[in-house]
Parts: sequence; C-alpha cells; structure tokens
Amino acid sequence: MSWLQALTGDTSWTRLLVMALDIFVVFYLIYRVLLIIRGTRAQQMVLGIAILGFAFFIAERLQMTTLSWILNSIISYFIIIIIVLFQQDIRRGLTRLGQVMQSGQSYQLVHVVDEVVSALMQLAKQRTGAIVVFEREAGISAFAEHGKDLDARVSRELVMALFVPSRINALHDGAVVVNKRLRISRAGVLLPLSQQVSLAGDLGTRHRAAIGITEETDAIALVVSEERGEVSLCLKGSIARDLEEEEVRNALSSLFDSEKETKKVEEEAKAAAEIGKAFAGLAGTVDEPSERGTHGKGS
Repeated sequence: MSWLQALTGDTSWTRLLVMALDIFVVFYLIYRVLLIIRGTRAQQMVLGIAILGFAFFIAERLQMTTLSWILNSIISYFIIIIIVLFQQDIRRGLTRLGQVMQSGQSYQLVHVVDEVVSALMQLAKQRTGAIVVFEREAGISAFAEHGKDLDARVSRELVMALFVPSRINALHDGAVVVNKRLRISRAGVLLPLSQQVSLAGDLGTRHRAAIGITEETDAIALVVSEERGEVSLCLKGSIARDLEEEEVRNALSSLFDSEKETKKVEEEAKAAAEIGKAFAGLAGTVDEPSERGTHGKGS
C-alpha cells in the first residue's frame, strides 16, 4: 500500500478507479483502431507516422533545431493529413462501428438463420428428417408437448446432432424450437398435427406437424423430408415445398424484416392515436367556456 500511496500521493480510491478506467478505455480504443486498420494500407502509414513522431522526439532531445522545426510543422497538420490519407479507412471504420451499435440483434438473426439453414440443407442431403420452429410473437409452449427444455446457442453442429437418428438420441423424432431470443429453447417437441384434408397425400406426419403449429400460432416452421431430401417452409397453415438454400434464407429474412416493419407501423399508429386523443382533450377544454357563454345568453 505504501508504494501505491507514494506513487499517487493523496489520491482517493474513486480517483484511482477513474484513472484505471481511463487507461483501459484508451488501450481498448487503440486496440480497436489496430483491428480496423489491420491488413489495409493504413497499417503501413500508421507505422510511418509512429517513426516520424519518434524522430521528432529524438530531434527535440538532441536540440536539432532545423529538423525539429520541420517535423513540428508537419505534426501541426497531422489531423488534416490523417483525414486526407485515411478518408476511406475512416469511413469504413465508422460504418463498422455503426453496424455494431445499431444492428447487434440483426447480426444475431442473420447468424442464426445461416446456421439453421446450413444444418437443414446438410440433413436434406443425408435424407435425415427434421423440423425447426421459429417462435415469433405468439408463444408456442401451449402447443409444444413433451420435449426437453434447453437453453443453447444455435449452431449448425448442434442442430444436426439433435436430429441424428439413433436409439440413444430420444430427441431426433421431435421438433427443435428457436425462441424469441434466438436460442434453442426445446428439442424433441411433439407438435399438433394439421387436420387439413386438402394437403397432398405424400405429406407425412412430420410435414403435418410443421403445418399444424403454423395454423395455431404465427410461428415459422422449416421441415426436412427424409424420403425426398427436400426442405420446405410452413407459415399460416401453408407450405412451400422443395426450396433451394438461398430461397430459404431470403424467405426467412423477408419474414422477420416484415415483422419488424409491422411492429414499427403499429407503434406509429399507437403514437398517432395518443396524439389525437391529447388534441381532442385540449380542444374540448378550450370549447367549454364559449359553450357556457352561449347557453347563458339564450336563457
């Protein structure tokens, strides 16, 4: 403790914590900048600027007047030089920062969709049946019977492992549920079967279960046929069969994007309704005195 007090004087613990946080933030920012410029032409330029700064330091120490004056003049315009030389890299770095700050959830959705679709396409090639259900606004716990409760990060390897047909894998015959938090919440789930009589005769129990859950909720179900090795998408009691990998990705992205737009429209409509009520109440308050004055004159 004595050496720390001797180094910092009478500095309080609060100030020490602020200093430590300050140093951590600076080092983290430097680290992020180095990650951004790694592999770009800016990497060599930053090295050149560091050498220039070191040369200025040495020139100042050795009192080399002319060289110090030249380097000092260059350093005075460092900000302008950096903006001119690194404008593309600065733009790219700011774009990445904005993407990280604004679309963390979007990135997670893209990742989950990629992992699930890749797994199902691989299962289709191996003629292994599977059902993956994406939970949306309506909860599906009331319709998802039995199964095993999980709370696992979605990955291609895990999705494939859950559907490996084996006597020791009791979960492979049921469905996997991806919840609203984009995590695998349950596996080996028994879904309600569709009672539609107009469904194609070659659709078995697995497909009727995938369609059935979309009749009861707003969930999206992906189903793999082990007989035909095809991937289908079910929504609102309908089925789109034998889809290509890119078609499944685009369909899921469009469905989730439209869900966000619907929420946005609903929120804007609610806000507009509240504003309308507020104006109506204000108008009623203003009109009351004039109405009373009119009634007074008539009586």
